[in-house]
Amino acid sequence: MSDDELVAAFEDCSLPLESFRHADHVRMAFLYLGRYPLLEAIRQFSDSLVKFATAYGKTNLYNETITWAYLLLIRERLSRAGHPQTWAEFAACNADLLDGNQSVLRKYYRDETLRSGLAKSTFVFPDRIGA
Repeated sequence: MSDDELVAAFEDCSLPLESFRHADHVRMAFLYLGRYPLLEAIRQFSDSLVKFATAYGKTNLYNETITWAYLLLIRERLSRAGHPQTWAEFAACNADLLDGNQSVLRKYYRDETLRSGLAKSTFVFPDRIGA
């Protein structure tokens, strides 16, 4: 599936839920960041993710803090690369972002913070001191 087809299937909720695991979330965020300026990518991706989750009856899984944190991390990594990257290049250089256990976020957040209702509904700034 091409990038355009993948984004279209995600946005119209025809992408099967089982075809949208953690690494696929990261890829989709990467694609949105390639299409929109950061703030618009955050808005568009978050709105589409909520719509996708709702279509599959999984609204309780959306977490705004996790979503925004990944978008911000991906954007930073893209900037640090110093040149445009394909998804394959980005994925090869950023395996820590593809870890489904979200261990990269544990550098910045306590587990209880990420599980909180506040973090699910509102972006919460990192709460680990010295992160």
